[in-house]
Amino acid sequence: MKLLHLLFIFIFCATSAQKILPFDTLQLKEVKDMAVDDYGNFYIYKNKDFTFTKYDSLGKQLGQMMFTVPFKVQNVQNPLSIAFFSENAQEMKFVDQNLNEIQKIDFKQKFSFIKYAYAEDLQQIWLMDESAKRLLQYNFRNDTTINAYPFNENFDDIVDLLVYENKVYILTKTQCRVFSLKFEKLFEAPVENGKRFRRENEEILIITDSSIFKYIPEKELTKVFEDPDAQIVDKNSLAYFEIKGNKLYLYTLENRKELTEQPKEKPENKFEEKSAAEQQDRSSQQIENQTKTGSQNRDLQISEPENQ
Repeated sequence: MKLLHLLFIFIFCATSAQKILPFDTLQLKEVKDMAVDDYGNFYIYKNKDFTFTKYDSLGKQLGQMMFTVPFKVQNVQNPLSIAFFSENAQEMKFVDQNLNEIQKIDFKQKFSFIKYAYAEDLQQIWLMDESAKRLLQYNFRNDTTINAYPFNENFDDIVDLLVYENKVYILTKTQCRVFSLKFEKLFEAPVENGKRFRRENEEILIITDSSIFKYIPEKELTKVFEDPDAQIVDKNSLAYFEIKGNKLYLYTLENRKELTEQPKEKPENKFEEKSAAEQQDRSSQQIENQTKTGSQNRDLQISEPENQ
């Protein structure tokens, strides 16, 4: 079935730059957030009733969770183990591909107050301990704290955290900041309505309400997708997706610039026209010069016998 889902998405990507996917508008109504895995499955979170629902690429429901307090999904890149964190409940949950809970970690038993948690893999979690002002590398399998890094920054408005290659990525609604593990600031840039990070191999992406940016290490954020009219955007390894007007759209990676680039006049056409006109003028001038030269030569040939 997973291969069929992948094939379904691949066919869409190969045949069309934009496609409306077969989702009922009621499924997309009042959606707070959406995520897409690389198998073409969609995850819809509704803040109204704290439901998290999984659908296949045809809109068929595959599973659903209901929370009693707000939880935030970390990412769905590994659909076999999806991590959720709740600041209110001070816990992290892991669920399987059917959204069945497979593990719960209660931070209240060991730590003072965890502002944010990032599951690096199936063994380690990075914890932002706001009370102690420390970033903790915690192995939850054997219940040990591996490292603790002090920080003095204020992260009250944090919306996502990522630790990769000894760098700490902090996202808020208005900023993206990158630090070393000693919390030396390496990069800072404004963003509007930041939502989460996405890592694809070496690349770090920032997803907002209506745009997706790629982080150029310690240089800039480059916009790779945007639709100002979109309610929600996301991507997987094959395509970009957006919810707009209670409809779900797919865009291929090859044609992602359609929404970010406006049609422009091609200056080379004017240049070609100008070049053609100039070439015609030069050709006419050459013909005229050749005619004059030919006449002068004939006159010279006629007058030569008289000189002899």
